[in-house]
Amino acid sequence: MRAGLLVVGLAPGLHGANRTGRPFTGDHAGILLYKTLHGQGFASHEGSADPNDGLELRGCRVTNAVKCLPPANKPLPDEVRRCNRYLAAEIAAVRPRAILALSAIAHRAVLMTLGIAPGKLRFAHHAVHELSTLRLFDSYHCSRYNTQTKRLTEGMFEAVIRDIATFLRGTR
Repeated sequence: MRAGLLVVGLAPGLHGANRTGRPFTGDHAGILLYKTLHGQGFASHEGSADPNDGLELRGCRVTNAVKCLPPANKPLPDEVRRCNRYLAAEIAAVRPRAILALSAIAHRAVLMTLGIAPGKLRFAHHAVHELSTLRLFDSYHCSRYNTQTKRLTEGMFEAVIRDIATFLRGTR
């Protein structure tokens, strides 16, 4: 179960993991995520429409800060707190060298899990935080809303994943 990279999203999407059982599978956010992971060698192919599509992650695991579909698809702080023990168990089992937090909510959930005060490390797209045993990378969430409004472009997202791959390969 060990992986160099753990990607932490928000919560299962109604048409994604809530329906398919696999994070970012079958929803718009998964299109950009898996395409970009594939481009850096973290996935066997670039699409994930169905849990039986043969997709294999390589040195990477994908999860969410919250395990249940939240109202309005945005987890509230109390939901993040209640689910945090699951994220903590996953981080302990995976023992990643890098964590990618997809959103400020995911960023705060990771900090909570690691026992770091939320104000100590601020979320910013493409920010990198050096922690004692790993690096935390931040990115805007690869949601349809963020990509359609150009808050997050494909190039911006690719740059973050490329930096993570470079770090994990030890060439940075």
